[in-house]
Amino acid sequence: MRREVTELEGRSATAARLFDIRLFDIRRIIGGFFVVYGVIVTLADFTASDAEIDKAEGVNINLWTVLGMLALGVFFLTWLWLRPIRSAEEGEALPPGDALG
Repeated sequence: MRREVTELEGRSATAARLFDIRLFDIRRIIGGFFVVYGVIVTLADFTASDAEIDKAEGVNINLWTVLGMLALGVFFLTWLWLRPIRSAEEGEALPPGDALG
């Protein structure tokens, strides 16, 4: 019985550590930042006047910025989903939506 409890405690500690690592994975932070900020810039793009577009020599710079930001954000989030962090003890990947294994 004591061995089972020790084993469960070890699994719990490993799951908690992997949860922390996955939560603060730089790909999640960068991807989320670019997607959220891309949505904010999209909203700003709807309020762009003709004078602002003329300042940029007729190029809607907000539109191109948004497309680049969203593409980069989606790239990082897709990378995170396709290549999840692997547990060193188990040697297997966690499913994309399951942080506790």
